[in-house]
Amino acid sequence: MPLAHIRTVLARVRLRLPASRPPLKHLARLRRPGPRTRRWGGALAVVAAGLAGGLAGLLLGGRIETPVGPTDVSLLLRPHWGGGTTVQIPPLGALHLDTHWGPLALEARVTELRPEPARELIESQTALGKITDQIAGELRHGVIVMLLRAVALGLTLSFLAGLLIFRSWRKALAGLGASVAGMLVLVLLTWSTFNPQAIAEPRYTGILSNAPQLVGDARSIVERFSAYRAQLARLVGNVSELYAATSTLPAYEPDPSTIRVLHVSDIHLNPAAWSVMRSVSQQFQVNFIVDSGDLTDHGSEPEEKFADDIESLKVPYVFVRGNHDSKGIAEAVDDQKNAIVLEDRSQEVEGLRIYGVGDPRFTPDKTTRDDHMGVEQLRTLGSQQAQKLRNSGTTPDMVVAHDPYQGEGFSGATQIVLSGHGHKRSTRLMPTGTRLFVQGSTGGAGLRGLEHEQPTPIELSVLYFSRANHRLQGWDDIRLGGLGLTSAQIERHLEPNPDRTIGPPATQPPTHSPTFPSLPPSQWPTQSPTTSPSPTRPPERG
Repeated sequence: MPLAHIRTVLARVRLRLPASRPPLKHLARLRRPGPRTRRWGGALAVVAAGLAGGLAGLLLGGRIETPVGPTDVSLLLRPHWGGGTTVQIPPLGALHLDTHWGPLALEARVTELRPEPARELIESQTALGKITDQIAGELRHGVIVMLLRAVALGLTLSFLAGLLIFRSWRKALAGLGASVAGMLVLVLLTWSTFNPQAIAEPRYTGILSNAPQLVGDARSIVERFSAYRAQLARLVGNVSELYAATSTLPAYEPDPSTIRVLHVSDIHLNPAAWSVMRSVSQQFQVNFIVDSGDLTDHGSEPEEKFADDIESLKVPYVFVRGNHDSKGIAEAVDDQKNAIVLEDRSQEVEGLRIYGVGDPRFTPDKTTRDDHMGVEQLRTLGSQQAQKLRNSGTTPDMVVAHDPYQGEGFSGATQIVLSGHGHKRSTRLMPTGTRLFVQGSTGGAGLRGLEHEQPTPIELSVLYFSRANHRLQGWDDIRLGGLGLTSAQIERHLEPNPDRTIGPPATQPPTHSPTFPSLPPSQWPTQSPTTSPSPTRPPERG
């Protein structure tokens, strides 16, 4: 083909290209929304801005502190898709009521007790009879004020959101209308799903979950309103009395100069103990937990899984073996990330130096309960272990031994000895200045608690140590009624002389004790010889 002809053809092609529509620009035009789509998008943006502003206002304005009886109660709205009402009573726990369904829940929290009105309420039977109407009126007033504030702030923020985002009075008013419509939907949803019988089926958390009888039989409350009025008055009196006894405890006002230690013992496979310990450790903000033994009943391999719940406590867990805990149980505890097993050794935990010894016996059932170790033998063993501590130059802030008789041997070697074993709480100051603290059963002695006429109560204590000198300042004894009982009690005790001198005992322990078992725990017999018991044998315990 001649060159001149090719040039002519190319020139014609170039002349035609500008007339053709660029494909990319054509596609961009196809994607551009039309006028109707833009109108719908703008309307949805206005509605979204109005609803978001209204919701933010409801949450910010929906909080108020109001007097209710002898207490101050904090009321607040919070986002929760399941709705409902929660009543927080620190440190006892909470009651959850399925009063309504929706995206907002109501929470009431007791924040402070006024001691003088509480004392008058407790002492006056006339005041107790009138407290129901007073509480109902004050609570209704507080809820109304809170809702009015929340609605006012919600409407204000929805209007301002539309004005700031779109810079248009018309769109701001449209957003305000959307917020009003949303609030009306919330009211209708709450009204239509409101359940006045919700008090018949409350859910308890915290310590209250182990003593729900504090609020009486909820079903009979619904059926007999007059009985409910009297029961509510008694409940307010009980809670007021409890707060009057504990209102100044450091547990309620976190103090960085205080080390809080939760002492538990003799859980005996009771799973309810975990929820009690979890609640108390959270409410009292404890730094760590000390378990003075008898976590299980028989020390068997199937019982080792019971230790898995230790990790759920979320704080360090110091453990010594009891006479019902085998070596396998101690290993199962040691496998937990937050657990520390002490077996004739010391370790620093949260600033406190702790020395722990396991029980020298293994008596997993009644057939082996008579192991021929008398009181004096246990005391002598403890004294020998204490002497070894002195020889090493170690003075622990705390000693943990399962049996209090073995613990007595550490008199003069530390300021406090924690023990258990007897399922009954007690404490005494020994002549050397050492305090012996015997804990009750945190598991209500498990199924063993049913062996007696009266169920064994659940007991545990929170001990307060000075971070400056590590001395014990005081402690709170917590006691919950056992199976079938209905009591919950907290008692405060102050150490009368926390800086007292602690000295060695007047007499030194013997160097040897030929009657102690010489086999290691792994080789202990599962059954004891059939001989008469020692006359110095202590009373039979867990």
